[in-house]
Amino acid sequence: MEFIPMNQKKTENKKFNFVNRELSWLNFNERVLEEASDKTVPLIERLRFLGIFSNNLDEFFQVRFASVKRIAQSGKSGKKVLGGIEAKELLKSITNKVIELQQKSNTILNDIERELKKENVVFINEKQVKNYQIQYLTDYFLEKVNPSLVTVILKEEYQDFTDNKTFFAIKMELNSNRNNSLSENKIYAFIELPKKLDRFIVLPVEKNGMQFIMMLDDLIRFHFHLIFSMFDYKKIDAHMFKITRDGELDIEENFGKSYAEKIMNSVRDRIFADPVRLVHDKNIDPVTLEKVMGKLGVKSKKSLIPGGRYHRRADYMKFPSLNRSDLMYQKTIPLSVKNLGLEQNIIQAVSKKDYLIYTPYHSFSYLIKFLRESALDPNVKTIKITLYRLARYSQVVSSLINAVKNGKKVVVYVELQARFDEENNINIADKLEKSGVQIIMGVRGLKVHSKICLVLRYEKDKIKKYGFVSTGNFNEYTAKIYTDYTLFTSNQKLLKDVSKVFDFLEVNYEFKRYKHLIVSPHYTYQKLIELIDNEIRNKLIGIKSKIRLKLNSITNYKIISKLYEASNAGVKIEMIVRGVCCLIPGVKNMSENIKVISVVDKYLEHPRIYIFENAGKTKVYISSADWMTRNFENRIEVTCPIYDIDLQNQIIDTFNISWKDNVKSRLINELKLRNIRKQNIVKTRSQFETYKYFKNLSSK
Repeated sequence: MEFIPMNQKKTENKKFNFVNRELSWLNFNERVLEEASDKTVPLIERLRFLGIFSNNLDEFFQVRFASVKRIAQSGKSGKKVLGGIEAKELLKSITNKVIELQQKSNTILNDIERELKKENVVFINEKQVKNYQIQYLTDYFLEKVNPSLVTVILKEEYQDFTDNKTFFAIKMELNSNRNNSLSENKIYAFIELPKKLDRFIVLPVEKNGMQFIMMLDDLIRFHFHLIFSMFDYKKIDAHMFKITRDGELDIEENFGKSYAEKIMNSVRDRIFADPVRLVHDKNIDPVTLEKVMGKLGVKSKKSLIPGGRYHRRADYMKFPSLNRSDLMYQKTIPLSVKNLGLEQNIIQAVSKKDYLIYTPYHSFSYLIKFLRESALDPNVKTIKITLYRLARYSQVVSSLINAVKNGKKVVVYVELQARFDEENNINIADKLEKSGVQIIMGVRGLKVHSKICLVLRYEKDKIKKYGFVSTGNFNEYTAKIYTDYTLFTSNQKLLKDVSKVFDFLEVNYEFKRYKHLIVSPHYTYQKLIELIDNEIRNKLIGIKSKIRLKLNSITNYKIISKLYEASNAGVKIEMIVRGVCCLIPGVKNMSENIKVISVVDKYLEHPRIYIFENAGKTKVYISSADWMTRNFENRIEVTCPIYDIDLQNQIIDTFNISWKDNVKSRLINELKLRNIRKQNIVKTRSQFETYKYFKNLSSK
């Protein structure tokens, strides 16, 4: 298979097969940045998209860029694992693209600030402070900021700055003609930008309605005279830096420590990891830059990314609302599920039929209520659940603890290697265990990414199973912004398979066979191949065939090749891929029957949906698994069939609504990315239309 980087043109006798994963991801993040530039998006939401873009980029450098850099440093080409491009060449392509995106983000931020000014929301820097504002800002600085600042004078000897993330590099020019005890007339220092402090200082609204905002960075600049009052200086230059380090966990092999201890130690060691990116103010002088590189252990200028005056833009994700609802998306009230009110007994309702919720269009409260009922119901004996990412103050956790207090057996699998949530999950596991919950810890090399729950209830002298299977995490915070399906069921055949998954986790990873669920790492890849092959066979004999997929990412080359095979057989394939897509659609004699779109909008599209035509007897699945090698081989994933016809139709209907989006969808086509917004037609914005769909459904 041959790979051509996305920034290269197709040449004769060259066949496109795959897009490199890292470059595809950068294209996805560019789509996020497009939302920040979209003038139809409310202004505060545009700022928050800018924050999401920056946060995504930080994680990309910590994980993906760091992995490529390790390959390059090993002296290996990495062509096999990187899709045919050498690691060093890929690093160069990534860096060039990131610089381009950083410059674009600077322009977008300036544009947003100009637009906000028209709305009486004004950003001021340290040189724009008015006399009447000084007292408020100084009081704020002395009370809330100064006590948290860490200021270090740079010396010739070794100094440990491994824990610095975002900081000022200070160059002070002293008055040499005065009595200075220092031999040098220049002093260099670092001031760390504390992460726990609010990045945006909102000044009191003025009588004329003007709202002034100052960045924490500029508040610190404004008070250099207080910070460095002991120095007789004539000039201070200050420039921002942000360092990103390798985020891969290096789990030590120590048999004397618990798995949780190993994970925690590895998380703590991240601060000492090799730097992979140093973003700096492009206006800094070369001498100061060299000093910073030396102190941080940045050996190569290839790690440098020139930027603007401000860094750590991920903070814009938490930009304050300013009581300006007119500058934000209108809040929508979560809907009730048809024939299932929150005032009803959910377990009783689920005993009669399956129900499907689609958050945030439906309320996440259904899931919490199901757990609360299970915790209180005297006939419920056991609750088992997998937890991947949780809210810091989780109602799910409190429900499980409540269940223990009511005498239930509660078994919880907590995934300790949920990237960047490791510490939170370890703390949650500790809290649950102390409350009497039976905790199952993970093992290295196998993550539990499935989202499943099983409840055992005593009915008529026997145990009856209830439960739910989801595409999303059981996190009430992200459920407000991530779209995800959750199936509530009492189908005993399905739940027997769910029970087997828990048995697999509890009993030494004993191999299990499943009749209904598709489970990784055992069967997912093979089963998906069978389903695709079935569509190929049907097409070749003239029977109905079609494949519709909704995924976060697709990167596995083998399964992409199988989709190419299906396309060449004439099978129509429609794909909605939010993020990374290594598949190249629309190429003659390879993928001409495949169309791929990406939808980026108000909510983050998170469900995985597989729909196979199956000769008119449609098979519909919801899943926790993307089509990536890690999901097939290195994770416990659960793909669940939807048997109820009405629920099948709901999933198919919502897929079709997304497919018709001509406002927030982008067409991915032969290494190019373009909006598919069309003129002179009725606009279809899928997330808004999906809400209308469920609203109409609930009212029938």
